[in-house]
Amino acid sequence: MCNVCGCGSGETRIEGEGAKPAYRWAPVGRRQATRAQAEAAPPASAHAAGGEAGEGSLHFGHGPAGAHAPGMSQAQMVKIEQDILAKNDGFAADNRRWLAERGVLALNLVSSPGSGKTSLLVRTIAALQSLPQPVPVSVVEGDQQTSFDAERIRATGAPALQINTGKGCHLDARMVGIAMERLAPPEGGVLLVENVGNLVCPAAFDLGEAAKVVVLSVTEGEDKPLKYPDMFAAASLMLVNKIDLLPHLNFDVNKTIEFALRVNPRLQVISLSASTGEGFEAWLDWLLTRRKAARIARAERLAGLRDAAADPVAEADLEPAANSGRAG
Repeated sequence: MCNVCGCGSGETRIEGEGAKPAYRWAPVGRRQATRAQAEAAPPASAHAAGGEAGEGSLHFGHGPAGAHAPGMSQAQMVKIEQDILAKNDGFAADNRRWLAERGVLALNLVSSPGSGKTSLLVRTIAALQSLPQPVPVSVVEGDQQTSFDAERIRATGAPALQINTGKGCHLDARMVGIAMERLAPPEGGVLLVENVGNLVCPAAFDLGEAAKVVVLSVTEGEDKPLKYPDMFAAASLMLVNKIDLLPHLNFDVNKTIEFALRVNPRLQVISLSASTGEGFEAWLDWLLTRRKAARIARAERLAGLRDAAADPVAEADLEPAANSGRAG
């Protein structure tokens, strides 16, 4: 529950920074509770500490904060979460503006560990590089330790930067902002962010991406969308991966999709295999459509700036947009 304990603070390591402490950590699911609602909640008591009792279960997530921490009130938890997420949202807005100015499509890939995200990225990069007009791709890799995944990405010829979060369970917008500036993805390119394998905390953190893409492999349970609803609610697309293994498994894809749409009716779904390439055409079409939209938006913005340069009144109105580069 990183939104209240803050464990691992100051321990992030980004490749190229030398032998600095290796870890960092921060908040979990975004909640809509106000501080006033949290202050009105009952104080931690024997009942609260034991969790809300249901038939055959204990539930610690029904308070205004949506979580429980020993010795901490709901009001304290809500305040900490809101403060941390507000700061992160500021960095995310800076990232989003920086990307928009360059027409770069950024996607945040999230999943449980072992869903096949890195293999998916390797095949995606190869497919984009083999197009008649190759698409430049840059990658940010997030893991608690090692640079194995970044090395796999760099073997494809694509630039990649590894962020090690140590005890941390997710990437945040500031980490990604530093990585973006070092990678300097080319204008009109694609930035793929492979988040730390975790279906909880990354749901709450906006990185400045155009969309979250949640990857669910058929070797996981069909009920993952109901067990971890925040992530599926935050995603724009669900990729059902490893479908080449379906003949060997007892996994109902339709049931998984039904559960996911119950959480998020607007969620788009593509089934594919990063190993065989089955279903990849639909995934690439989805990605390229959004890349085109990012480039069009940039072209329209530049056209507006050119028009403003010829119109002193409009130029004064658009001056803030022209000076909206990232702060260092």
